[in-house]
Amino acid sequence: MATNYDGNNSPSSQRGSNIPSHRSSLRTPKRQRFQEERNPDLSCPICLNLIEEAHITKCGHTFCYDCIVKSIESCKRCPQCNNSITSLEMIFPNFALSELIKKHKLRINGLESVGSNHSSTEFSADGLRDFVAAESQNLTLPDVNVMLEVLTQRKQLLEAESCAAQNRLLLEFLRHLLKQKKEQQDQIVKEIAMIEVDVEEVIKKLDEVHKKCPTFEDIERTVSNASENVAPAAVNAMKKEMLSLIDNISTSTSSNDKISGVDSSSNTISSSLAARRRRMYAHFDDFVGSYFATRSKEVYFGKEHTDKSTRTSSELSKGLDEFRENLIKFSRFNSLVLLTSIDYSNKIFCNPSIVSSIEFDKDNEFFAIAGVTKRIQVFDYNSILNDTIDIHYPCIEMVCKSKISCVSWNSYHKSTLASSDYEGTVTIWDASTGQRTKTYQEHEKRCWSVDFNEMDTRLIASGSDDARVKLYSLNSEHSIATLEAKANVCCVKFHPKSSRNLAFGSADHCVHYYDLRNMKEALMIFKGHKKAVSYVKFLNSDEIVSASTDSQLKMWNINAPNCTRSFVGHINEKNFVGLATNGDYVACGSENNSLYVYYKGLSQMLFKYKFTSVQGVLEQERREDDVNEFVSAVCWKQNSNVIVAANSQGIINILQLV
Repeated sequence: MATNYDGNNSPSSQRGSNIPSHRSSLRTPKRQRFQEERNPDLSCPICLNLIEEAHITKCGHTFCYDCIVKSIESCKRCPQCNNSITSLEMIFPNFALSELIKKHKLRINGLESVGSNHSSTEFSADGLRDFVAAESQNLTLPDVNVMLEVLTQRKQLLEAESCAAQNRLLLEFLRHLLKQKKEQQDQIVKEIAMIEVDVEEVIKKLDEVHKKCPTFEDIERTVSNASENVAPAAVNAMKKEMLSLIDNISTSTSSNDKISGVDSSSNTISSSLAARRRRMYAHFDDFVGSYFATRSKEVYFGKEHTDKSTRTSSELSKGLDEFRENLIKFSRFNSLVLLTSIDYSNKIFCNPSIVSSIEFDKDNEFFAIAGVTKRIQVFDYNSILNDTIDIHYPCIEMVCKSKISCVSWNSYHKSTLASSDYEGTVTIWDASTGQRTKTYQEHEKRCWSVDFNEMDTRLIASGSDDARVKLYSLNSEHSIATLEAKANVCCVKFHPKSSRNLAFGSADHCVHYYDLRNMKEALMIFKGHKKAVSYVKFLNSDEIVSASTDSQLKMWNINAPNCTRSFVGHINEKNFVGLATNGDYVACGSENNSLYVYYKGLSQMLFKYKFTSVQGVLEQERREDDVNEFVSAVCWKQNSNVIVAANSQGIINILQLV
């Protein structure tokens, strides 16, 4: 029995001999890794560790970046050769050594992984199971108890670690969520305070309006003092109407702000306000965004600005007045109504009759229509509206050699008209006689756009697929300047109040704004569209609206590079669908055969008008929603509520906002 436990073959001697041999197998990679890390060729002379972010001095010595920076700041000398180093500009990155150290670290990590793999192999679950199975017969009860206790403790630790990790993750999530909600709460508190201030301001204005109105007693006194020559019935009717108006004004200042509308004399005002209210609630979310965007210019987050007493009445009402104007202008109109229609197509055969361009002359008396039929037709606007029959004829018609892409009227010479076509030709016409007066054939590819300058009425610009914007003068037989773009130019437009500024959109997805006195570099490049920019129009002297085949309109300020608003709702993925502006309103076509009208203060559409499909005599029955039909040209009758729009079937509708 003694020989079983005291000899060289005893279990104790076997376990003792195995452990040292295993440890010795792990020492080799660890020692090697330590020696590799202490490699003097790759160590920093200052910190004696592997060099981090190797930088070399002008004297040729290499250090860690942080080490040499601290040395320069303290003694202004190289730690190795004591050479003078007065600034950080005298050290440079040592990219070659940094790359070498990086590879060295990867090799060391490889050695460490080999050692860890060897250890995991020795003490894997399978190895432990085999060991227990082989030695189970030799284990005593104390040995088993110790092993069970160790394993139980190990299990408890692993379970605790797993539970702690899960709860730490949950705790981090909850803390982050709480932080977000508290920030939102703070923002909501500030927004509520701002809204309360605005509510008080509006109530104050309503009270001022009410105080300025005549009272019931004033009206009674005026009526009693009326001359006997005034018809009593007329006086009583006016009295009744004024009393109703006073009642409406008084009601609007009350807390519930209900519309009375009980008297027939105030029905018009009540119904108008009710219609505006319906449109406001229909676009309520969009108005909320517009309100905070407008008022955010005046929101102060410091404590010194939270007290209303520190802010003047003009400061409080400036942004509110701007939003009130947006609200009124948005709700000003109820709908788009059709006044009359014109047919640019051949109804019998239904040949392609896409209208490319519609433009009014300087007096808004005549408008020109042009397109793929190679004809420019000029119509008298008043005659069209006053005709008692639906067949309308142009005042004059001009025939071109190629399909027409764009027309533009001169803002001074009433009968002067410019056109661009698919052959790259720019033609000047006398619309009173229908004759060509000048022809410029300098573009190498299709010319998409032409525009007269409103300030210098002799100046013309054109944009083409040859990636050029050309400038012409009515006094010259050839172009006077060329602006080289980097991509196809799809549209050009002069600044309405400047003879030297021009904007154009191109296939590079950008709007370019130039000063013609320096044509080598743009004043501003507006980036934000995802596809080619097909139209550029000026809303006013400071704001531009652009259209793109990414189904978006974007508004820009000429003094800032970022988009101020995007207008969405219409469909535009492949065609030129038209774009027109009239101060605060924007109209564009869509590839669902509809016209869309937007207000500049809101992103969602104001109105939509669906064109009806026209079927030719020899054409097969057409589907109600033909995917091939789209609105192709749009024009505002300036300083009015009239829009002229045409579609790809050659139908021109004259519409009015009412």
